[in-house]
Amino acid sequence: MADVKEVEVVVAHRECATLRVGDVFLKIDADQARTDVEVEAMAVAPVPTPEILWRRPPVLALAALPGTALGRLGEPSTASPAAWAAAGAAVRKLHDAPLPPWPGRSVDEFAARLDGECEWLVTNGVLPADLVTRNRRVAEAALRPWTPAFIHGDLQISHVFADGDEITGVIDWTEASRGDALYDLATLTLGHEEHLGDVVAGYGTGVDLDVIRAWWSLRSLVAIRWLVEHGFDPFSPGCEVDVLRSRM
Repeated sequence: MADVKEVEVVVAHRECATLRVGDVFLKIDADQARTDVEVEAMAVAPVPTPEILWRRPPVLALAALPGTALGRLGEPSTASPAAWAAAGAAVRKLHDAPLPPWPGRSVDEFAARLDGECEWLVTNGVLPADLVTRNRRVAEAALRPWTPAFIHGDLQISHVFADGDEITGVIDWTEASRGDALYDLATLTLGHEEHLGDVVAGYGTGVDLDVIRAWWSLRSLVAIRWLVEHGFDPFSPGCEVDVLRSRM
């Protein structure tokens, strides 16, 4: 660490920040309950996770994972189809694991948030009403009873690392909980529909593609306000608004 010449800001907003210092990631979170979940989830998840180097609230230090992320939302992924399939297999391992002791969000909670965010998007003129209405109809297919699984809860492609065709680890477990397995698969493939087949090939049976598409719409609708308020741009090419437009 003494020889490090620069500090990289990986992500930063009002709630938390992640810095990279050499081969160490420093996660700073004002809500230590989220960090508690992350530490517990990584301890029991049956997939590779970063090594915890130390914890001194509000900072959690993690070792860097080998390899690179599968990609980023809004950018083409350079990962191989085999790496995407390996990601699907890793997610299946997680979903087949014993449930964590803490609960996740219910169908009613998702429905209430969808109602509120759709109203905000239309009332404030953020998106055309027909775009919101169409995607809200699509999203409703996700609001059905599901058998709870151990889910990551924020399985963006930037959180899954691969070295060649092998998955080397999954990061950012603060949203881990009991939940709908298809929510994870939808989050992983959001904006990268061309790799859905590879992920499903690795994951195996029990995948309803219509529900995954419903989660794409729901996740995008409910994310836009948060992204705008925290300095991110959901209107960037390939990001949440383009995902919603692709459902039209």
